[in-house]
Amino acid sequence: MKKNQVLIGALLCLTASISWGAMFPVAERALMYIDPFYFSFLRYLAVSIILGILLLIKEGKKSFHLEGKGKNLLFFGTMAFTVYNFLIFSGQDLLGHNGVIVASIMESLMPMISILIMWVLKNARPMKYTLASMFLALIGAILVITNGNLSFLFLLKDSIIPILFILIGVIGWVIYTMGGNQFKEWSTLRYSTLTCILGTSVSAIITFFGTVLGLSVPTAEVIESIYGEMIFMIIFPGAIALLSWNLGIKLLTPINGILFINLVPITTLAIVFIQGGSLTSFELLGTFLVIYALIQNNYYQRKNLPSQVEELHPRKEKRIS
Repeated sequence: MKKNQVLIGALLCLTASISWGAMFPVAERALMYIDPFYFSFLRYLAVSIILGILLLIKEGKKSFHLEGKGKNLLFFGTMAFTVYNFLIFSGQDLLGHNGVIVASIMESLMPMISILIMWVLKNARPMKYTLASMFLALIGAILVITNGNLSFLFLLKDSIIPILFILIGVIGWVIYTMGGNQFKEWSTLRYSTLTCILGTSVSAIITFFGTVLGLSVPTAEVIESIYGEMIFMIIFPGAIALLSWNLGIKLLTPINGILFINLVPITTLAIVFIQGGSLTSFELLGTFLVIYALIQNNYYQRKNLPSQVEELHPRKEKRIS
């Protein structure tokens, strides 16, 4: 992995994470008017169209051929654009205003989940500095969101169902992120577009049956009332973040790139501050820990570039004395 490749990958993952950090406060207002299922489906329907046009222009009709990989593309697309979006926004909606905070901090579990999946399924032990950075960033994110107040734990206890929705959604996005490794020979645009189209198709089917069972269909007035929020969600956390994330992960590898997801709750907090909130010492300390963890991981990653092969070619597990 070249040093400039690390820098570009870091900037791309940073762009995606900041976009997603802004996503939850914006979604909060939209979900006051529209059902989470229609909110997610309509958003990625628009993203699918945008990406489809870009792929057609850049790579032509042949790039839409699945090449015998349709099942994998459908699976990963469903994990990202159906499971993640439907469940994380449903959980946020059920939690109300607290959902903004809870959903953002649950995103910080992604590095831990990805490392556990790699460790269990592929016997790929992560580098020690990656583990240390992951836990440090997680601690920082928790400090930021909870402000050192343990009452957050009681919130989790009383809201177990929506919390589980968000957790399952987060796992879905981790699986999608790791799935990109199976399509290294494809361009980022192609993988992003085809998974988005297939995943959104699954979302359309589920939304249709949900409507038959009584799901509220948004009216023209509803769409008009959240027009600004939908445009933002389509362009930034949607198309731009998706392409930036997939390319950044491709350059950094999933284990290193996914650490940047810890910036999601930091961004969420920053937006709350801009809207009139204030920062406490706990929040400042947490922000410092997250930034320090990312810088530390990036530093050791550059310092030990040859050892990155370890993450791509797992070795047999060794006991640690």
